[in-house]
Amino acid sequence: MKTAEEQKQLVKEKYAAIALQDKALNAASCCGSGPASQEVYNIMSDDYSQLEGYRAEGDLGLGCGLPTQFAQIEEGDTVIDLGSGAGNDCFVARHEVGASGKVIGIDFTEAMITRARQNADSLGFNNVEFRQGDIENMPVGDQVADVVVSNCVLNLVPNKKAVMAEIFRVLKPGGHFSISDVVLEGELPQALQEEAEMYAGCVSGAIQKSEYLEMIRRAGFENITLQKQKNIVIPSDILKKYLSTEQIEEFQKGGTGIMSLTVYAEKPGDKIKNKPKMKLEELQAACKPGSGCC
Repeated sequence: MKTAEEQKQLVKEKYAAIALQDKALNAASCCGSGPASQEVYNIMSDDYSQLEGYRAEGDLGLGCGLPTQFAQIEEGDTVIDLGSGAGNDCFVARHEVGASGKVIGIDFTEAMITRARQNADSLGFNNVEFRQGDIENMPVGDQVADVVVSNCVLNLVPNKKAVMAEIFRVLKPGGHFSISDVVLEGELPQALQEEAEMYAGCVSGAIQKSEYLEMIRRAGFENITLQKQKNIVIPSDILKKYLSTEQIEEFQKGGTGIMSLTVYAEKPGDKIKNKPKMKLEELQAACKPGSGCC
């Protein structure tokens, strides 16, 4: 069993390489890690291309859901994306927050941050920024975000409870999150649990579904809602790299479920509505001489 720091270093190294990989290769493997399947074109990721704000430059095919589709983002919101990669969810969120909103992407891997910033610069997006940092200790202040999103990232983090506490900290009262992640029902074979590629591939780092939902509740969130659930099947040609034929048969008949969840939850408190900024001419008209407002 690797230590937490060893797991983090593994993720950093793997995702530095994944940042340079082709989307098709990432989609045909487990979150871009390990061998690609010749049986299945797309193992985990959903199709973002129909969402408004989608930019192909930011899509590396690494997700396991569409959290921004369910995140109820409003114009003027501040959105934080955990594990922002090349910027995919940030660019979709940017469309929703409009010119008066802001999107902050946080990623652990320097190569991902570099690629995301290059994408934002080339697209001329000036209300999206990317910060390198550990989501167990986010580089943002308290009560900054109206919405937090994340796509297939928490299963890569050793201390998931710390991340939930950080999400609670950075959300404003009444703010909420929508997170897609991989969870389990039943136990993975020992060989998959111990395989580094399966950890970086968002599989062996997953926890039980019941434990995941309870972790959210214990962090203080309320109105916890399961927005979407889909089963994930690891193709046989990938399993053959790690398990014998007998082990594969046992695993496939054993009833262990690997699934993607998209979960919504709210931080208690009264939400403060975002007020649109006044245009200069509106401000000048409101601040007439003698009004005492200027």
